[in-house]
Amino acid sequence: MRLLLLEDDAILGEGLRDFLRAEGHLVDWAVRLLDARTLVTEPYDALLVDWQLPDGSGLEWVRTLRRKGDTRPILMLTARDLLNERIEGLDAGADDYLIKPFEPEELVARLNAVRRRSAGAPGGRLMFGVVEVDLNARSVRVHDASGAHRVELTAREWTVLEALVTRAGRIVSKTDLESLMLGFDAEVSSNVLEVHIASLRRKLGKTLIDTVRGLGYRISHG
Repeated sequence: MRLLLLEDDAILGEGLRDFLRAEGHLVDWAVRLLDARTLVTEPYDALLVDWQLPDGSGLEWVRTLRRKGDTRPILMLTARDLLNERIEGLDAGADDYLIKPFEPEELVARLNAVRRRSAGAPGGRLMFGVVEVDLNARSVRVHDASGAHRVELTAREWTVLEALVTRAGRIVSKTDLESLMLGFDAEVSSNVLEVHIASLRRKLGKTLIDTVRGLGYRISHG
């Protein structure tokens, strides 16, 4: 997943960023609301937001995003542990609420749970014809007459596939998919996305990913 982490504590922010990257996620880390407001236009899969920030309230920012129709999963990260504060955070539009200090493994588990719910896959697995995608294990299997066979994907291929399957039925623009790959290199060459789409079709079947001419790519619901 591509994640936006908004956390002003340098030690915690750096630690979470590095841990999440080691787990295979792409993470942009902001320490101010001003920076987050600029970054949030990117196609993040989820937002991790601290409540109190040097230049304002992360909670109020969450409220603003929800009023604008932003439906992406949001997890609040805060030391505020009173019941009424937890209720306020969830009522503002957060999908989950973690009280500091917390273990990064718990954050990953809650993030995966939110992702499964938003993708309509409570068990973490999605089927698209003969292709089975396991969001928890970050693995793919293809079923045929002889059984299920695991297919190895590169990090970039997984990033593209995950973006498409968690938005199944919707068109994902070429620009958004290219943005998701920016975490691997400083820039993405003009045809790198097409190369990875072609590779996924070769590995998983030519009909899995539809090209919507002039708009982007789409995977239909299984």
